[in-house]
Amino acid sequence: MLDHSHTAKRPLKIAIVVGEVSGDSLGVALMHSFQAQGIDAEFYGIGGSQMLQAGFRSLYPMESLSVMGLVEVLKHLKQLFAVRDGLIAHFKDNPPDIFIGIDAPDFNLRVAKQIKSLNQQHNLNIKTVQYVSPSVWAWRQKRVFNIKAVCDLVLCLFPFEVDFYQQYQVPAVFVGHPLAKSMPLQVESNPAKQQLNLAIEKDYIALLPGSRQGEVARLLPTLLDSVTAFLQHNPDSPYTFIIPAINARRLAQIEEIVNHHFEDKAQFKSAIQILSPQQQDAKIGRLAMQASRAVVLASGTATLECMLLHKPMIVIYKLHWLSYWLIKHMVKIPYVSLPNIIAKEQVVPELIQAQANPQNIAQHLQQMLGEQGQKQQEQLVALHQQLLQGDHMQDPALAVLQHFKL
Repeated sequence: MLDHSHTAKRPLKIAIVVGEVSGDSLGVALMHSFQAQGIDAEFYGIGGSQMLQAGFRSLYPMESLSVMGLVEVLKHLKQLFAVRDGLIAHFKDNPPDIFIGIDAPDFNLRVAKQIKSLNQQHNLNIKTVQYVSPSVWAWRQKRVFNIKAVCDLVLCLFPFEVDFYQQYQVPAVFVGHPLAKSMPLQVESNPAKQQLNLAIEKDYIALLPGSRQGEVARLLPTLLDSVTAFLQHNPDSPYTFIIPAINARRLAQIEEIVNHHFEDKAQFKSAIQILSPQQQDAKIGRLAMQASRAVVLASGTATLECMLLHKPMIVIYKLHWLSYWLIKHMVKIPYVSLPNIIAKEQVVPELIQAQANPQNIAQHLQQMLGEQGQKQQEQLVALHQQLLQGDHMQDPALAVLQHFKL
């Protein structure tokens, strides 16, 4: 434990901004990490339900930042600017010692830039940290120069990211992913079934269309069509398809889409079970994956959770056609899902845009329930072990405190 004598007079003020459920999980773990170092800290900014339960003071609801896709963001620019300006005004009047943006780089790096201006204009000394590196190693690599200008430190989840930053003399530390360290190498399905009140004797397939409203609207109808296609080819299938809802808003949206989709297909609707958030909240997606034999999910951080649960998976994604066209021409790596990026080869199928159609999904799902799924499972265990063996992995709070000599 470090000696933080300067904090004897007042708590260390730590501003954190997260934009989605995965960031909320990292945020609450980071808060606990600071507390484990013996730090008396005041946490405020933008946080999710887990952070709020741990005593975080959120100035805006987390979902105000939950917008994805270039075109989709344009529609919400006014709201995003208003939130950013409100945060900066608050930081001017209540300066934190450290600002930590967790993921959401397009938003958080702009906040960090504004903080640098605040420091100059008002003689402040707010340190800026980006926790979860933007995918600069994958696309828009010139962003690294902006990161270098606005961030005093980058906390990286994967060791290969530190190697990239070192090429540009950007201070970066490999802190690992909390999930890789906390999730066991032996995973049982039954405990998750019990927590979700699912029948122990039944087999399940999890469908995760994402946590954002736009993702669910785009992906869930395709997933439901894939259920129909799968059941038409497997009329005696023993599987129930479970769809977790992370909050009441997503629950209402999912129920509406499912009810509308199966208005005249009652025989297929009976194979669908929607999981209400109840007390599980952000963990409900992970529990649904853990309870299942296989998973079909949206590309995103959940693919890492699925990898660490060693569940055979199919990754799908669809964006607005213009967003996809723009992003496609900027991507420097051949994969979109974290398991494949970490492995540097295709371990899990990726069905993007037109390839994410019901027939393709149903066909791959059939394979995931057989030998191909077993092979993938072995590869996922190996990737999990790889993430636990990274050199020089540091505790994130300790990395921040040591870097800034706090």
